[in-house]
Amino acid sequence: MKLNELRDNAGATRKRMRVGRGPGSGKGKTAGRGIKGQKSRSGVAIGGYEGGQMPLYRRLPKRGFSKPFRKEYAVVNLGLIEKFVAAGKLDASAPVTEAALVASGLVRRKRDGVRVLAKGEITSALQLEVSGASAAAVAAVEKAGGSVKILAPASVSDEAAAQ
Repeated sequence: MKLNELRDNAGATRKRMRVGRGPGSGKGKTAGRGIKGQKSRSGVAIGGYEGGQMPLYRRLPKRGFSKPFRKEYAVVNLGLIEKFVAAGKLDASAPVTEAALVASGLVRRKRDGVRVLAKGEITSALQLEVSGASAAAVAAVEKAGGSVKILAPASVSDEAAAQ
């Protein structure tokens, strides 16, 4: 068998019915939509309606809750920070702040702050100043001879004053 010999099974596909092509076609005039009513009109879709059966979105239970004021942090791993230091995009001698991480391109945007996680190895002695860090990340940085300073979260009044 070759690629040009591949075919669907007999009867697997059917030609589409061209509606509204005269009375002799069997689907002329009303084109199978019946007479009058909402469903005979164009541009009408009765979304979620299942013919009186309880619709799926009402049969399934509601679960969970979305916290409207949750904090979303930009996440950075130690291995990536080390890679940027080795490439010369981050200065290891100066404190590594959130602004420096954004400027280097390691973080696209700060969001509600930057959180450091412990994935990867770190050998440089860095002074990190970030909004959050995991306990393992803090331990890894301190083991390499650096320090982690956790910044106080910006309060709602500070954010209002900034705007």
